Amino acid sequence: MQGLELSRRFFFEAGLPALEAACPELLPRLAFGLCGSGSECWGWDDECSRDHDFEPGFCIFLPSEELVSRREEFLLERVYAKLPREFLGHTRSLLNPAGGNRHGVLRTADFFSARTGFPAGPETLSDWLQVPEYALSEAVNGQVFLDSFGEFSGIRQRLAEMPRDIRLKKLAGCLVQMVQSGLYNYPRCLNRGEPDAARLSAVEFAENAMHAAFLLENRYMPYYKWRFRALRELPVLSGLESCFSALLRWEEVPVQIGRICAVLADTLRQQGYTELPGSDPEPLAEELNRQIADNWLRNLSILAAV
Repeated sequence: MQGLELSRRFFFEAGLPALEAACPELLPRLAFGLCGSGSECWGWDDECSRDHDFEPGFCIFLPSEELVSRREEFLLERVYAKLPREFLGHTRSLLNPAGGNRHGVLRTADFFSARTGFPAGPETLSDWLQVPEYALSEAVNGQVFLDSFGEFSGIRQRLAEMPRDIRLKKLAGCLVQMVQSGLYNYPRCLNRGEPDAARLSAVEFAENAMHAAFLLENRYMPYYKWRFRALRELPVLSGLESCFSALLRWEEVPVQIGRICAVLADTLRQQGYTELPGSDPEPLAEELNRQIADNWLRNLSILAAV
């Protein structure tokens, strides 16, 4: 059983009955689920993942103190702490009085502030430029098991998709970086007799091309450990995984750079971003940047969002 299902069962079979018995009047103001850090929140945990932080547990998300007081928060912490230590053969760890970092009682504003820097997530275009995508991925992953109040789910729904102008700016920046690292610096480093610098150029190309692939699928790119795993879930561009893997093999780098550029260019045309021919990322980047509706964002450096 994976961690997300274990958490869900622990909530409905142990957590919810205890909460209904102890403080039923609070349930309409709360949200319950599992999301944030940890492979189980994406559904990617396996046997290897279970050597740390694998346990039955869930989060109780609270609104502001005006709606759920500190005294009521303390009551919820006590109810959570008294839940069974053993569940379906798994042992729960002890939590600190504040409810622990991944499970237990959390303020909604604290959860989103910890990941995005904003208590309700980014709102303005300037805000969106400041938040890394791996953090947004943590803010919207996992599952909400129950949310009668709706605040927590509402923020997640708003954050599930970045604004179109931000996506265009990020795509344009990624394409420019691909040109600089893969089409320009990679062969120049080889010509200078700097094979190690050329390898770093290939890695930089792969980083930006992979970022572009996630943007084209309207998905947040998780932090580096999980990018190949997440890439396999992209419905349109999952086939690029083999191309990125081949970039790690020295003799295949030039071929794969060209192949990845061609696939991304074709996808941009298929999705209606451009009608420009060819696979050169630079004119495609300029075309994307011109489509940004907001004057301030459009006139920033084309690399402002990457």
